[in-house]
Amino acid sequence: MPAVIMAGGKGTRLASITKDEVPKPMVKILGKPLLEWQVEVLKRNGITDVCFIIGHLGEKIREYFGDGKEFGINAIYIEETEPLGTAGAFYYLKDKLTSEPFFLVFGDVFFDIDMNRMMDFHKRHNSEATLFVHPNSHPFDSDLIETGSGGRIVKFDSKHNVRDYWYKNCVNAGMYVLNPSVCGQVKSAVRTDFEKEILSKMIADGCPVFGYRSPEYIKDVGTVGRIADVKRDIESGFISKRCLKNRQKCIFLDRDGTINVYKGLISNIDDFELEKNVIDAVKKINSSEYLCIAVTNQPVVARGMCGIEDVENIHRKMETLLGKEGAYLDDIYFCPHHPDRGYPEENPAYKIKCHCRKPDTGMIEEAAKDYNIDLSASWIIGDTTLDIQAGKNAGLKTVLVHTGVGGKDGKYNAEPDMQAENLLESIEKILGADKNGLHTGNQRLYRA
Repeated sequence: MPAVIMAGGKGTRLASITKDEVPKPMVKILGKPLLEWQVEVLKRNGITDVCFIIGHLGEKIREYFGDGKEFGINAIYIEETEPLGTAGAFYYLKDKLTSEPFFLVFGDVFFDIDMNRMMDFHKRHNSEATLFVHPNSHPFDSDLIETGSGGRIVKFDSKHNVRDYWYKNCVNAGMYVLNPSVCGQVKSAVRTDFEKEILSKMIADGCPVFGYRSPEYIKDVGTVGRIADVKRDIESGFISKRCLKNRQKCIFLDRDGTINVYKGLISNIDDFELEKNVIDAVKKINSSEYLCIAVTNQPVVARGMCGIEDVENIHRKMETLLGKEGAYLDDIYFCPHHPDRGYPEENPAYKIKCHCRKPDTGMIEEAAKDYNIDLSASWIIGDTTLDIQAGKNAGLKTVLVHTGVGGKDGKYNAEPDMQAENLLESIEKILGADKNGLHTGNQRLYRA
C-alpha cells in the first residue's frame, strides 16, 4: 500500500516562517517538519513505500529524508522542473506504481486518520478514486461535494457558485485513495488540475468515484494562523483522539423538538426552523471530544406526506443554517419507516416494522459501526420518552429537553439520566460534568 506526497508547493502565505529557505511542506510544527509528521502517520498505518513529488527547494526534502531508511520508509522522488499543478506529475507515476491502490497526500495537510479503514472503504465500493470528505465550520466558502447512494460522488459544487439553494456540508479534505489507472488520465507532463480536469471528467464519464466521510483530523496548514491551531490541537491531544483507530464519544441528537422548533410532522421545508441557542450548542459539541450526530424518525415518508429527497432537502437546509454560523453535524441518520397502516396516502414500501425506528437502535448502531463509537461513553438528547427509551436500549446516557414535546408524549416509562431546559443547557452540563469528573444519575438540570 504505497503513498504519493505532493510536496512541491512554494507556500507564499508562509513566507514569514519559511523565508523562502525551505519548501512549504518542511515548515516546522513543534520542532518537526510537517512532512515528517505525515510520514509518521503513514508508517503507523503500515505504509512504508513513499514517493515524494518535489519542486521548489525540493533538494531540502531529498536531503532530509534521503532514501528514507532512517525514518522507516522507502523513499523515492519525482522532481518537477516546472510546476505541473495538482496532477501533472501523474504522468511520471505510471511507471512507478504497481496494480494496487495508493494514497495521494498533499504536503500542506496535517492529518491523523485510520488509513486502513479508508482503504477498506475504497475496495469495498470498487472505487476508482475515493476522496476523504467531512463537514467543516465554513461550508459557505468551501468547495463542496454532492454525494448520492452509498457515498458515490455526483458532482462538485464550487465555492464560486452563487448558492441560492440549500446544500450538504460535505467538503473535500485533500486526501485520496486512487487506483493506478487514474494516472493514465494524464497523457503528458503538462500543468493539470486534479479536481477539474481529472476527477470531474471521471464522474461525468460514469467512473465510480466515492466520498469517504469521516470526522478525523485533516487540516490545511497553509497559513500561519492554521499552524498555530494545529500546534494547539496536538498539545491538547484532540488530533490523536479523533483518529478512528480510537473509540469515539458521541452526542446523538433527536431532530424535531430538539434541533428544530417542533411543528408536528414536517414535510414542507418552509416549516423547518432551528430552535433558539441550537447553533451555540452544536458549536460547543464541535469543539469538544464528542462527535455530533442526528438520529431522527421521519415517518412522513411512510405516510406519503413527502419523499426521501424531500427529507434530505430539509436536512440540507439544516446543514446550511448551521454551517453559516460555524456549526456542523458529523452525520445525519433518519428512519423513513412506520409500522402502522391505514393512512390514506401512505407509501406501502415504507410501511414496515424495522430495526432503525426509535426506540429501536438501528440508527445508533449503524453510526457506532461507521465511526467506532463507544456507546457506553456517549449520550442521546431528545424531547420525547421515545428518545430516552432508544438511548436506554442502546446503552447511552440520556437527556430529556423541555423544548418540543418536553417528555409529555407519555409513550414510555423511561426516566432520563438528566433533564435540561434546552439543547444548549444540556451540552453545557454534559461537558461540565466531564470536566469535573462527575457521574450523573437522574439529575434535574433545569431551573424550576
